[in-house]
Amino acid sequence: MKIAVTGKGGVGKSTITAALALLAARQGKKVLAIDADPDANLASALGVPRADQKTIVTIADHKRLIEERTGAKVQQYGQIFKLNPEVSDIADTYAYHHRGVALLVLGAVQGGGTGCACPENVLLRALVQDAVLRRDEVLFLDMEPGIEHLGRATARGVTTLVIVVEPGQRSIESYRRIAGMAGEIGLVNIAVIGNKVTSPEDEAMIISAVEHEPLVGLIPYSERFRANDRDGRSALDDLDEELCVLFADILTSLL
Repeated sequence: MKIAVTGKGGVGKSTITAALALLAARQGKKVLAIDADPDANLASALGVPRADQKTIVTIADHKRLIEERTGAKVQQYGQIFKLNPEVSDIADTYAYHHRGVALLVLGAVQGGGTGCACPENVLLRALVQDAVLRRDEVLFLDMEPGIEHLGRATARGVTTLVIVVEPGQRSIESYRRIAGMAGEIGLVNIAVIGNKVTSPEDEAMIISAVEHEPLVGLIPYSERFRANDRDGRSALDDLDEELCVLFADILTSLL
């Protein structure tokens, strides 16, 4: 199963991705989590200690690896380089393992825009495609706001695109934009998770806005998530029973 998670920045997609990945690992599944958001927060949401986070290799910053695999120098334009670099060993070599989850951090391309035809971006896109189409783990892909990491070929391998929304107009507008883009590349299996719900009015707003896609869960706002983030603990730590059951139900729906 390959689950890609996206949504407007700040809606809690990294928290939700981490909780689901940890739950899947707890159930004995082989789990690969990829942080494809330039504002990388997945390691923190998984509860990786701050000191250890500094040891995680960020692929976009690994100049020697990029140049070796693409045959081109980093941040030098007008070059000829490999458009299909060998990447099948990178996750096994550079993933950080934590509580049963193998975490790979992609990072951001510095300069040129996220869509640049540069060696760094070619390698990152190839990594995502390899993870989605060829690897056999349960994959959780924590994406940047949007679906820029997913091309048409990669989209065919994604089991479900999960769009996280919160009760707000900007979040709903982002959901509609992402859902439209997904349809354009043939990614039709979309699910929605509502987050930070505080009232029946919040629930009603989300339910009304996402009537065209399955709503697999409504997660109430919880101070526990904020406290876990503050204290450097995982998204799953010390959740009350109701939230644990809710996340388990969402995972079952997705898998």
